[in-house]
Amino acid sequence: MSASHSDPASTLALVLPCYNPPAGWATNILESLARLQPLLPPATAVHLYLVNDGTASVTATDLELLRLRLPQFTYLNYPVNHGKGYALRTGVEQVQETICLFTDIDFPYEESSVARVYEALRTNSCDVAVGTRDEAYYVHVPRGRTLISKMLRRSTRFLLGLAVSDTQCGLKGFNRRGREVFLRGQIDRYLFDLEFIFLASRPAAKLRVNPIPVRLKPGVVFSRMSPKILVSESGSFLKILLARLT
Repeated sequence: MSASHSDPASTLALVLPCYNPPAGWATNILESLARLQPLLPPATAVHLYLVNDGTASVTATDLELLRLRLPQFTYLNYPVNHGKGYALRTGVEQVQETICLFTDIDFPYEESSVARVYEALRTNSCDVAVGTRDEAYYVHVPRGRTLISKMLRRSTRFLLGLAVSDTQCGLKGFNRRGREVFLRGQIDRYLFDLEFIFLASRPAAKLRVNPIPVRLKPGVVFSRMSPKILVSESGSFLKILLARLT
């Protein structure tokens, strides 16, 4: 773990969950951060929190590369895979910075989109910034995954009444007040995003939740969604729906 010597108020925490990462993932992170840095306000540092969600494919060479190239780098790991939601909460628990963002290990969204989410939080426009995707996003996504995503967006809008219907975009951020709500989550896998936006949108939370338009990088490839995930996560959706009625 690398120590942080910068003022937390001028440092952006970026949490990346890692499970079976693609080839060259560590180099891709460094290249993405290099493109991101000029888009941030001057003197803004980035503290990368990498959470190994029970995968053996993170090598000592990868970690050494990141430690050598990143002034602020924290590595967290545990032996058994628990899911993206669990991994992110593990990382966010360690965050000391005022503003925290998270995205996927392959850094699939354009760096300008990451900067846009950060800017919304830095200027205090909101407490929770939720990346939202337009129709162009679905051109890159397998048909089955597209149908699931659009069905979930409709369900989110009509059954849960959330102002932000795109809860599954893999780029989000929050300030310290939003962080407190994020850490209350209990869903470990696919629907952890939906649970977070639901909790953050409840009147008792008193949080400003804003959608932020984001764009995918060209050439990003998405995997097909396993039917097992749909079965397991249907129970999670039902729990969220029941919570709305209480």
